[in-house]
Amino acid sequence: MNIQDQTIGKIRQMPEDLVQEVSDFIDFLLIKHSGNNWELWLQFSESLETVESDFSDYLSNLKDYEERLARGEIQW
Repeated sequence: MNIQDQTIGKIRQMPEDLVQEVSDFIDFLLIKHSGNNWELWLQFSESLETVESDFSDYLSNLKDYEERLARGEIQW
C-alpha cells in the first residue's frame, strides 16, 4: 500500500467536518507549490479573514441589539 492509499484510508475514517479541513489544506498545498499562484492564495486568505471579521462584528452587533431590545431601549 502506498502513501496515497494510506492517506485516503485515514480520510475515509474522519468525520465530514474534518474532511473539509483536509480538503482545504490540500488546496492550500497545491496553490503554494504551484509557484505563481501563491499570490492568489494570499489574496484568498486575506479575503477570508475579512469575511470572518465582518461576521464577528455582525454577531457582536446582533447581541448588542438583542440586549437593547430586551431592556426596552428599542422597539421591534
